[in-house]
Amino acid sequence: MATARRGKTATGGEDPAQPKGPRVLKKYPNRRLYDTQTSSYITLADVKKMVLEGEVFEVRDAKSGEELTRSILLQIILEEEMGGMPMFSTPLLAQIIRFYGHAMQGLMGAYLEKNLQAFGEMQARFAEQSKGAGFDPQLWSQFMSGQAPMMQGLMGNYLEQSKNLFLQMQEQFQSAGNIFPGMPGFPPQPPKK
Repeated sequence: MATARRGKTATGGEDPAQPKGPRVLKKYPNRRLYDTQTSSYITLADVKKMVLEGEVFEVRDAKSGEELTRSILLQIILEEEMGGMPMFSTPLLAQIIRFYGHAMQGLMGAYLEKNLQAFGEMQARFAEQSKGAGFDPQLWSQFMSGQAPMMQGLMGNYLEQSKNLFLQMQEQFQSAGNIFPGMPGFPPQPPKK
């Protein structure tokens, strides 16, 4: 008996039971979210669970088809920030706002994304290494809270390295202006004396 691969039937055709592309959620004017895969209404808590599970999805306006995924993710972040222990301080949020409309806005988004990706990889490595030591998530959390000064030092070093990398990028960007004088996007160089 032949077995079918995921998304294909035994005859090689597409399996209609397997969804194509990302899972689609529709947002209706009454602010309700409809999951087209399960044919049911869901909450922001369900969307958060999908994010935590690594599910690929997109949110679309049910009427216009406009892409709303970022808006929904920002709502989840807002709810998380309002309850419990916030991740973003007021000065950090103010600094992020200052980057909007600034020439460095595009670079800042990519910079933050790369740093969060690196931090997530570091966290995954810690979690993987701690499995052999018999740490469960709750025990790991207790251990980390007791190691706050050490972790602050580690994060301080990490942030210092990130800052140095950013300064190197900035210097390279400025030197590119010497190579391509007058090119849009590069700062003008002062006249040589």
